[in-house]
Amino acid sequence: MNETGDSLGLTLEDFDYELPPELVAQQPSPARSASRLMRLSGDTITHHVFTDLPRLLRAGDLLVFNDTRVVKARLAGTRDTGGRVEVLVERALGASEALAQVRASNPVRPGTRIGFAHGVEAVVLGREDDLFRLRFAGAASVYDVMERCGAVPLPPYITHAPDAEDEARYQTVFARAPGAVAAPTAGLHFDQPLLEALAAAGIAMAWLTLHVGAGTFQPVRAARITDHRMHSERYEIPAATAAAVGRARAAGASVVAVGTTSLRALEAAACDEGVVAGGGETDLFITPGYRFRVVDRLVTNFHLPKSTLLMLVSAFAGIEPVRRAYREAVARRYRFFSYGDAMLVDRRG
Repeated sequence: MNETGDSLGLTLEDFDYELPPELVAQQPSPARSASRLMRLSGDTITHHVFTDLPRLLRAGDLLVFNDTRVVKARLAGTRDTGGRVEVLVERALGASEALAQVRASNPVRPGTRIGFAHGVEAVVLGREDDLFRLRFAGAASVYDVMERCGAVPLPPYITHAPDAEDEARYQTVFARAPGAVAAPTAGLHFDQPLLEALAAAGIAMAWLTLHVGAGTFQPVRAARITDHRMHSERYEIPAATAAAVGRARAAGASVVAVGTTSLRALEAAACDEGVVAGGGETDLFITPGYRFRVVDRLVTNFHLPKSTLLMLVSAFAGIEPVRRAYREAVARRYRFFSYGDAMLVDRRG
């Protein structure tokens, strides 16, 4: 069986499920660690609250978090002809240029000028695949543009406009490195008291950075999942984190990825000894049949039907166990997606 899952002949429909709309969480839980937690281990499903996590892990296990920081990447502008434009910055390219999704009633072309608040302007330089290259003027940097003119880029299934609560809660408490346009949502469940409880239980912790791109919300349009191509995302793994992974593996402890983004970064940097420190880009698409090399357990939220994230979890825990877990989550009225509840998943086999 190969790493892309070609031999399985899987299609998009293999990752569909029925979800009542009212189970899509529109607001975060009253407290970060107050979420529910489903544990999936082989064919066994048990139900917990997120503050149970320290007792569901073992002393010496290593939790690996993504410390990316969500930027205010959604910009409302007006093109030079007067039409409204919505820009979602995918990534900064130096001080004044960026790749972005651009939505407008009429197609934008090279040379199109877009005006934003506070006298900021952008000119469209060209197109790179499904993204546009923009050059900004009127601000010190692309990050300054986003801070002055932008809004928190809530996922499309959250229907309210972002407010002050979202600015605080759609961000992990350990967010450090600005660059993500979507939150690493498994990390949203952790607060300082829980981090302290994990440390007191002897659970080791380490951090990496993967800047989550807007491609995380892009639907899979190919009927055969192996025809889908992932957007590339930047990651950085510190030497201390690579060393912590090596120590955990040598001691027979579990490497626990907090979120699919942490898992993808670790697996992208996998080597025989653990992971290679340093930075890079990954477009790793994990589907059933993939051979995991680093991660033993995964903390993750419940993901959209037909999404690449659901395919990753199915690769990790098995297609049928994940299907059963999702059916049970629906039956027990778990909350789904970014502001929803969580799972602790053991790697199958």
